[in-house]
Amino acid sequence: MKRSFKEYILRLLFLLVGLVIAHLGVTLFLLTDLGADPFNVLIQGIFRTLGPYIPGSTHGYTHATVCILIMLILVIIDKGYVKAGTLVCMAFGGPIIDVFTLFLRHLVHPGNPFVVRLLTLALGCIILAFGMTIVIKSDAGTGPNDLVAIVLSEKLSKPFGPVRILVDVCFVASGFLMGGAVGIGTIISAFLVGPVADRFLPYSEKLIHTLLQILKADIRSES
Repeated sequence: MKRSFKEYILRLLFLLVGLVIAHLGVTLFLLTDLGADPFNVLIQGIFRTLGPYIPGSTHGYTHATVCILIMLILVIIDKGYVKAGTLVCMAFGGPIIDVFTLFLRHLVHPGNPFVVRLLTLALGCIILAFGMTIVIKSDAGTGPNDLVAIVLSEKLSKPFGPVRILVDVCFVASGFLMGGAVGIGTIISAFLVGPVADRFLPYSEKLIHTLLQILKADIRSES
């Protein structure tokens, strides 16, 4: 059924909320300094391998290039997976992390005891997984790297969690072989985020469906 413009805007707003929550988790994760997330290990490996041969190359440019390539591949596979929200995720993910880093860097930093950083890392992964499920269930688009796991899980008719683990492990292994740095945080996130997201997905779907019904009812009553 074709969605109205108002519903599309509402879904995009849900995506933005999920994006903010997810990147709060990412920021906590990164500030612990216990290892990059699996996708960034891949980016780091590609940058370290190809960067010296490409004038002006940076980690950021490499990240954007890989995201665009993934998006183009997914458009070829099934263009229905790539939506406007995918571009929103690409455009706002980095700035959101920068803002959270500004406020949290004095609370979460490498100088904290290891146990505290480990617990912060786990909390970050859980928050990331929850935000990610809101983004996914907004059905307005999601980040290119998350789309890989979504497409594979749907095409193979497999639960999202195990497929996400497989994708993350492939990212880590490929990045490590090309020179990317792997820490305990990388391993924990690779095996934690997917299964936790799998648990949150039905609840996020129900939450968004309920809120949409309430908001659409309010819009109808005002018109």
